[in-house]
Amino acid sequence: MQNAGITDMGLNWRYLAFDVAPEQLDVALAGARSMRFVGLNLTVPHKLLALDWVDEVDPAAREWGAVNTIRFEGQSGDGEWIPIGQAADPTVFETIRSVGFNTDADAILRSIKEDLEMGLKGTKCVLLGAGGAGRVAALKLASAKVSRLYLINRTRSKSEAVARDIQTKYPEVEVVLGYPKQGESIDLLLNATSLGLKTSDDLPVDLEAMNLRNVNSVYDMIYQPAETALLQAALSSGCRTANGLGMLLYQGTAALEIWTGKPAPTEVMREALHAHVYGKPLLG
Repeated sequence: MQNAGITDMGLNWRYLAFDVAPEQLDVALAGARSMRFVGLNLTVPHKLLALDWVDEVDPAAREWGAVNTIRFEGQSGDGEWIPIGQAADPTVFETIRSVGFNTDADAILRSIKEDLEMGLKGTKCVLLGAGGAGRVAALKLASAKVSRLYLINRTRSKSEAVARDIQTKYPEVEVVLGYPKQGESIDLLLNATSLGLKTSDDLPVDLEAMNLRNVNSVYDMIYQPAETALLQAALSSGCRTANGLGMLLYQGTAALEIWTGKPAPTEVMREALHAHVYGKPLLG
C-alpha cells in the first residue's frame, strides 16, 4: 500500500517492514533517526512505548494515548524544524528530532462510517479489548457520542482504566464493564483484540454471554485473514460486517500525508491493499 502510494507520488523512497523486540525499540528508533529516515509506523506493542521515546507528541496522539506514526524533522540554521521528507537535502541537518502522531483514531470512525454505513451518535456499542488499539477505539467511540459503551477485556484493570479516562473526558457516555443483558439490542460490536489472527484462535466474544443475533453490525479490526471466525459467525447471525481493511487504508494515507505534506493517492493505495489481502484487483 505505502510503496504503491510512494511510487504514484514519484518519490525516491522505499517502505520496509522490520521486526523489533519491545526491549530494543529505543535502539531501533535511534538508528532510524541517525540514518535520517523520513518516518515510520509502529504496531503493537510499540504504540504505547513510543509515547515516552519521541521528542514531541502531537496533541491528538497525546489525547488517544498511543503513537503509531513518527515523523523525523531536522533543524535548519534559523531554528525552523523541517520534516526530513520535505527537505531538499536532509544530510545538512545536524540536529534531528522525532514527532509522534496517531492516525488510527480518525481511521476507525471513517472506516465504520463507510464500510458499515452507520453513524455512531446515540448508539450502543460493545468493545472487545482494552489494550493500545482498544483504548484508542474506546476513546474515539466516546468522542463520537455513543450513548452506552460496554468494555470487555481479559484483564479487568485495563478496562477499568479506560472507563475512568472516558468518564473524565466524556462524562455523558455511559460506560459498563462486561456484557450487556441477555436480549439487549446492540448497534455495533467492535473487536480490538488480536484473537482471530490465527485460525486456531478462540472467538474474542463469549457467545453464551452475548447472542450475535441481537447485534446489528460487527467490525473486526483484523484485516488478514479478511474474514475471521468472528465475522463468519456474525454473517451467519445476520449481522452487517466489515474487517479492518478500511482502517488500515486510512491510517496509512494519513501517515503518508504527514511525511510528505501532500495529499496521498488514496485510490491507488486502496487498490494495492485490496489486491494484497484478497489476492485480486478491486472490482468497480
